[in-house]
Amino acid sequence: MPLNRRTFLGTSAAAGAGVAIAGASGTPAAAHGHGHGHGHGRPPKRYSFTVMGTTDLHGNVFNWDYFTDKEFDDKAHNDVGLAKISTLVDQVRREKGRRNTLMIDAGDTIQGTQLSYYYAKIDPITAKRGPVHPMAQAMNAIGYDAAALGNHEFNYGIPVLRKFEEQCDFPLLGANALDAKTLRPAFAPYVIKRMRTPHGRDVKVAILGLTNPGIAIWDKANVSGKMVFPGLEEQAAKFVPRLRSMGADVVIVSAHSGNSGTSSYGDQVPYVENAAGLVAEQVPGIDAILVGHAHLEIPEYFVENKQTGKKVVLSEPLKWGQRLTLFDFDLVWEKGRWVVEKAGSQVLNSNTVAEDPKITRLLADEHKKVVAYVNQVIGTSTAAMTTAEAAWKDEPIIDLINVVQAETVKAALAGGAYAALPVLSQASCFSRTAQIPAGNVTIKDAAGLYPFENTLEARLLTGAQLKDYLEFSARYYVQTPVGAPVDTAKLTNADGTPDYNYDAVSGLTYEIDVAKPNGSRIVNLSFGGKPIDPAAEFVLAVNNYRASGGGNFPHVAGAKQLWANSEEIRNTIITWVQAKGSVDGAQFASVDWRLTREGTPVF
Repeated sequence: MPLNRRTFLGTSAAAGAGVAIAGASGTPAAAHGHGHGHGHGRPPKRYSFTVMGTTDLHGNVFNWDYFTDKEFDDKAHNDVGLAKISTLVDQVRREKGRRNTLMIDAGDTIQGTQLSYYYAKIDPITAKRGPVHPMAQAMNAIGYDAAALGNHEFNYGIPVLRKFEEQCDFPLLGANALDAKTLRPAFAPYVIKRMRTPHGRDVKVAILGLTNPGIAIWDKANVSGKMVFPGLEEQAAKFVPRLRSMGADVVIVSAHSGNSGTSSYGDQVPYVENAAGLVAEQVPGIDAILVGHAHLEIPEYFVENKQTGKKVVLSEPLKWGQRLTLFDFDLVWEKGRWVVEKAGSQVLNSNTVAEDPKITRLLADEHKKVVAYVNQVIGTSTAAMTTAEAAWKDEPIIDLINVVQAETVKAALAGGAYAALPVLSQASCFSRTAQIPAGNVTIKDAAGLYPFENTLEARLLTGAQLKDYLEFSARYYVQTPVGAPVDTAKLTNADGTPDYNYDAVSGLTYEIDVAKPNGSRIVNLSFGGKPIDPAAEFVLAVNNYRASGGGNFPHVAGAKQLWANSEEIRNTIITWVQAKGSVDGAQFASVDWRLTREGTPVF
């Protein structure tokens, strides 16, 4: 391959700075590297470097699904985990030269798999002479330079987060995570890294970390009175000029905040949740933003800064280590300083490489422990229960989720102003292959009912609002006239509605007339054996995805929040089964809803 400037500098710099500078005389640009600017027709000095980024790793080290107890796979055959990322990172460093690369993350690191749960709750890193968190071990081995704080970093409380921070060989950044009393940053706001160039003058790269203001709501129990979380734009506007005045040639923001400018917490916090695009637009002086939080894939996206007209490059790699973002920066020496001439980004897919044995060997023991843990028996079940028909029938296995949620919310509201209100609960058929076997039930069986990291909330709704909610949910069924044959393979997922956006609500009774058009399908909606009072108030036990607008169901996102916690629903189910010892569908299963056509049941 031809030896262009970039490959030349990449290979020589990898051999060490001394070699890079000495060897650099082989290229005309560097031979006159000590001239001033572009005089005498000399080519300007140039330098290129790459910043790699991950986000929303959510406790994934191995390409493994602890809920199915086998290798991770999805429809697109994505792979997950830091072991895969490590292989990609090594490839990039070999190509560019390690000295010409940085490695950063945009948050949500220590929550999401049973691996991360185990080291927060079962064998906690906070214990005296406790273990080192697997995510810290893996990220240290890969050689991260910085990571922003995600909202899920706070799920297990501040002591677990502080211990994790202590175990990392790199800073956890959060310029807008402030101490509630002093209003000073509670974590390092930024870090400045120096890149050695063959031209004698280092490039100073500032990485500013920003986290999500929603922490104030989602983890209220853990942060209230301890930390406050102002808006991203406000804190970026404070720190970016400061970083520039400190001599930063390049400013990169690692933001645990999506790009869309939307918020899921209504007016409860005056700040925007997904503010990365707004930061780029409103705060001058930023070159690139690594975006997180939204679990979307954005290989490259440009936002124009309103004040300067300069384009800022944004990239979000897909969650769980499915992608690695590469930001490439080309710099030129102008008027005595380094200037970014060009910046772009792309993502690499981790399913194209093998796991790095260095990482899998390092954490083999932890992995084994957690696999043994998820296969632990936590109780028994009197009968087998499955979700195979739960998309069109009220099945005991979905009732189980609803019973656990309703009981948890009732206990949380006991003794308070809303204790007397009836508690209803919503649940979806998340997976049509989940099952609780007859006989022994393991942690993995119980957790498999709830494959998502959702947490539980309580919202206040009226009878009329619940009817709207159920009508919206019922759009999931394809309209099927009376007398027409019913094929379950064609009955559900109308207009592409996924299974997780169809909610069954327990605590009420109702029929869904699939012969009727959308908006008029809910028939005989009753509570306590009587037609529902449109004005009556109910508490709905609801997952945080739905409560924050996920699926766009009516009323719930704007409804008054009565309670929320940060414990994953699946772990609440595990704890419930452990406490009961035995799961007996006869004790909680009830047919609250059924599909009908003009009063005749479909099944």
